[in-house]
Amino acid sequence: MRVNFTVNGRPQEADDVWEGESLLYVLRERLGLPGSKNACEQGECGSCTVRLDGVPVCSCLVAAGQAEGRDVVTVEGLADHARQRSCGGSDGVPLDAAKGWAAKGGTDSQAGEGIELAPIQQAFIDAGAVQCGFCTPGLLVASDELLERNPNPSDADIREALSGNLCRCTGYEKIMDAVRLAAARQSEGV
Repeated sequence: MRVNFTVNGRPQEADDVWEGESLLYVLRERLGLPGSKNACEQGECGSCTVRLDGVPVCSCLVAAGQAEGRDVVTVEGLADHARQRSCGGSDGVPLDAAKGWAAKGGTDSQAGEGIELAPIQQAFIDAGAVQCGFCTPGLLVASDELLERNPNPSDADIREALSGNLCRCTGYEKIMDAVRLAAARQSEGV
């Protein structure tokens, strides 16, 4: 079957998708967007979290066909998604640009310029919330959704929003710090 959907603000098409194929597999293997990680394949770890029509989901549990006609935001599209919220528009992230993503100060192989990070991505860096990095994409997507829905979350709100994401490297305190930092910057307009 063919699946037509929007990924990071751009229309995408995946051909020859079999009915049992996960959205995670289509994103990683067919579209070349490896940000969402494949770990448990049971929806327990959160490393594959993406937003499907704005809602965080474990993409390993979503059949690719369920994404037909829907909107998906991956970690590769967070910066553009944040820009859309703040200034009200964008053409999305081109697939080639997302594949060549590099942190601010780095370079994009296609455009030759640094790519601006989403506020939550910058806060994770500034707070030292990244260790091995395997869980980070899912945590970023879930945190970004939380801050969009609740710009001033309590610690309990943060814990609840991130409860579906496991990190084996940290005690979660730096991750909590990062979400608090992003919320504070957001409220200050930074």
